[in-house]
This record gives sequence, C-alpha cells and structure tokens, in this order.
Amino acid sequence: MTAFELVAILMALVALAGWLNAKTLHMPNGVAMLLLGILGSLALFGLQFLWPQMQTLRQIKALVDGIDFTSAVLNYMLAFLLFAGAMQIDLAEMRRRWLSVGVLATLGVAASIAIVGVGLWLAARALSIPLSLSWALVFGALISPTDPIAVLATVKHGKLSKTLQIVLQGEALFNDGVGIVAFTALLALATGNGQMNAFGAVGQVILEAAGGLALGVAASWLVIRAMHTLDDFVIEVAMSIALAMGAYAGAQALHLSGAIAVVGAGMLFGGNRAKAAMAGETEAYLRAFWTLVDEILNALLFLLLGVEMLVVPFLPGQAGLLLIAIPLVLLARFAVVLPWGAYYRLRHAERGPTLILGWGGLHGALSLALALSLPQGEERTLILAATYVVVAFSICVQGLTFTPLTRWLDEPYEIQSWR
Repeated sequence: MTAFELVAILMALVALAGWLNAKTLHMPNGVAMLLLGILGSLALFGLQFLWPQMQTLRQIKALVDGIDFTSAVLNYMLAFLLFAGAMQIDLAEMRRRWLSVGVLATLGVAASIAIVGVGLWLAARALSIPLSLSWALVFGALISPTDPIAVLATVKHGKLSKTLQIVLQGEALFNDGVGIVAFTALLALATGNGQMNAFGAVGQVILEAAGGLALGVAASWLVIRAMHTLDDFVIEVAMSIALAMGAYAGAQALHLSGAIAVVGAGMLFGGNRAKAAMAGETEAYLRAFWTLVDEILNALLFLLLGVEMLVVPFLPGQAGLLLIAIPLVLLARFAVVLPWGAYYRLRHAERGPTLILGWGGLHGALSLALALSLPQGEERTLILAATYVVVAFSICVQGLTFTPLTRWLDEPYEIQSWR
C-alpha cells in the first residue's frame, strides 16, 4: 500500500467518525477519534482470539507498524498544530502571565520528572520488575510535559477564567520543548551515551528554548512587515504556511527548539500587529484556513494514536506497574501545580484553580511519539506500554470530564437555609 492510499483510508475514517460523532455522541472530536481507534483495535484482538487462523490482524498490525508515528508527529504535524494553536493565544494576556507560564514550563517539568521517575522506580522494585532509575527518569521526561495538542483542543471547550486558560495553554505550548531536551539528555544517560551534567543540561535547555523563541519571533516579525506591503489573501496565506514550516525547520537545523520557535512565531502572528497587516478579506481566509488545519490534523492525529494500540506491547506481568503509572503521573501533576493554585485561590478567590490546572494537564501524542523513538529493549517495552496507558486515560477520562468539571466549578455556591 502506498503512503497516499494509507492517508486516504485514514482520512475516510476521520470523515466517517466525525460524521457519526456529530450526529450521535457529540463528544470532543479528539476523544471520539481516539476511542474509535482503540475500539477498532480491541475488536481486531477479539476476532483474532476467536479465530486464530485469521490473517487480518497480522496484516493490519503490519500496516500500522509501518507507520512512522514519531516522524509523522515530530517532523510533519507538530509545526502546523503548534502554529495554529499559538495563533489562538491572547499575546497581551500571555505577557502578563509569563512568570507563571515560565515557572510551570521549566521548574514544574523538572519537578514532575523527578517525582514520576523516582516513584516508578520504587514501584518497579516493589513489584520485582527490572527497571533502573535512569530509565524511570526517561519515562518521567517524556510523560511530564503536558501535550499542547490535547490541551489546546480541550481547554477551548471549558469554562475558564482568562488567567487559568492562558496558564494552561501557555504552559502546554512551551513545556514540550523543555521536555524534549530533558528527554534527550536522560536517554543518553540511560543508554550509556552521555554523562549527567546538571549545569550543562540546564544551559542546553535555556539555549535551545531562548534561541528557538528568538528565531520564531524574528521570522514572524519579518513576515508581518512583508504583509503590510500587499493585499492578496492567497499570497498571505502562503506566507503563513512558509512561516510555520520555515521557523520549525530552521530552528531544528540550528539545533534549537523547533517547537518553541513555531510557538513564538504563531503567537506574534495571531496578535494585533498581524491583524493590522491583514487588509481586506485576508484575515477571514487566513483564520479559516488555520482553523481547518487545526481541526483536521487533530482528528487524524488522535485516530492514529488510537490505532497505535495494535503495536504497543502489553505484557501480563507488567499490568500492576502500568496501573500505578496513572495515579503516579496525576500525583506529580497536582504536586507541581498546588503552590500556584493555592496562591491564585487566595488572591482571586476563584473555585478550584488547583483542580483545574491538575486535571487539565493532559498528555497526548507527543509523549507516545517520544516513547516510540526509544531503542529496542526490555525498557522500551515497559515504557511504551506505560506511556500508552497514561495517554489513553488522560485523553479519554480527563479530556471527557474536563469541560463538565469547569462548568460545575463555575456555578455559584448554593446557600442552604436551615430552619
């Protein structure tokens, strides 16, 4: 099967699932696509169990195994999805909340990596499952950053204050770049190809993040200046596509954070300066284009995430540790956001900021893409399975309940009268 035929089948499934969801379930599109993929995978496993002689599962599994999920996410989809998501951010509000976003995206990620890594290592020892601390920290690094794609798709449906919305969105957009750098350093340590150097790792994170942000903002500023000189929506939409791809690819080529570069470019491009440069009907066309890109690629990505279950190895002896991984990751998330949530609650008297920040910190395709990039070995089998379980729980359970949770918290307290 050619790549074009495979994409055609996936897009047909996305369209069919989207239609069924819109007509019946009315679930968030991402959750519906993921559930479709998971239920389809479980159905195939069931058929294979009932009729072992069937070759269908092996053929489909080989087809899914041939999809380079890591490359699809990191090399193709991520730049467009991050750019489209960053365009939705209120730049002025982000500037006011930069300290909160920056602390959660850096120190918060580091603290979560330590909590998850040490916790998983201790749990593995208690269950007599071989897992070194260095590999447990690798899992902590790939699962600790909140996924920008999942968070942006979920938060926009919730009923949040402007501050909480910006903090959740901004943290998700920036902490993945930090997480990727930490993951790379810890993976080198776990495989014996690197040495632990805390100061070097911190310096690398700062260099890649700051350099990527500067490159993305500079590229966006140049494109906006050029847009001031013409009024042609076709060319201006093409310029925005070139900006998203160029910022990401350019940063990667310079060994900077491509994710943060495209986030910086997208946030500036969604601001007032870019709006002023979009004369006539350009803004309507451009925003409609990026909305479609965001929705369609999100749906395709979550469907891929669901069908990847076919190639994730689940071993019976690891079931206990996989179940422990879910509350462990949640515990780390709440521990990280608790100080900020308590401070915000005291200052603004808003209900449940810690609960919103903790439950809204979703994990998604980026974590699975990093897990799939691990070298073959026993550690990869365990970490890949744990990552999939946490991601599936995060999107299906947290993603489905986040909007009702925010609406419940937004309701005023009921005053009971007792006689």
